[in-house]
Amino acid sequence: MASVQQRPTPGTFGDKKPDQYAGHNPDVELSVKDKIDGLLAFMKHCRYGMMTTRDTSTGLLASRCMELAATESNGTDLLFFTNTHTHKVDELAHDPHTNISFVNHVGEWASIAGSASVVTDRDLIRKHYKSTLRAWLGDLGDGRHDGSAEDPRLGLIRVRMTTAACSISGKGLFGTVKDVVTGAMSGKAHEVAKMRELSQEEVDKWRSSEGASS
Repeated sequence: MASVQQRPTPGTFGDKKPDQYAGHNPDVELSVKDKIDGLLAFMKHCRYGMMTTRDTSTGLLASRCMELAATESNGTDLLFFTNTHTHKVDELAHDPHTNISFVNHVGEWASIAGSASVVTDRDLIRKHYKSTLRAWLGDLGDGRHDGSAEDPRLGLIRVRMTTAACSISGKGLFGTVKDVVTGAMSGKAHEVAKMRELSQEEVDKWRSSEGASS
């Protein structure tokens, strides 16, 4: 019988953790407010994130680029415009679990896990509508499907955050490169950015608070 190779148990490398990057860079001193504010600022600066869904026919994961339209519930709900006649809408109806990830040109990133729902509230759509959406939807020439805020194809995907993690340094490209080079020369995990995590408990508590603006 062929032997099965077991993964090494974390913490079995003497006094060193196997994941030196995560172990070296946790940011445990920030308040929930600071973590939320930093996450929101980063997402809004990036604007575009990758939304991951599960294909209904194959079970495989698929991602596509989405532009952040707005946030709600103290920043814990994310809104993205969508054409409601798309595969991703069908996929989210079948399995609402999703992940949204953002990354910038220096490798800073954010990852949001949550559940999604499709919203067709016309007042909410009008509130966040931008004229550039018309070019994306197109005008079918029937006087109704014209790419406007009244186009029945236009909806919003609301992602309700469950947990989040991000790695943001604010050092810029040259500062990041310097830290990477220093880490490579010393053999130690480089402190490029601090790892910040938001637990489900923290997210739920913040969602119901009045301490942050959406």
